[in-house]
Amino acid sequence: MSVTLTALTERLLYRPEEAAATLGIGRSLIYEEIRLGRLRTVRIGRRRLVPPEYIAQYVELLKREAEAAA
Repeated sequence: MSVTLTALTERLLYRPEEAAATLGIGRSLIYEEIRLGRLRTVRIGRRRLVPPEYIAQYVELLKREAEAAA
């Protein structure tokens, strides 16, 4: 199996603060969305981390909510 350098440099997990920066929202809002279950996370020990696909799912949720409100 061959692994490319690009695959090795892509982030697989983000800290909540990094996910917040990626989304352009604040730290407290990201933790509120996690608490509400709107942004899913994984746990490794006591650490809570956000995979990129969960960030994408959260963005899709926001889009659906915006369309429903329009």
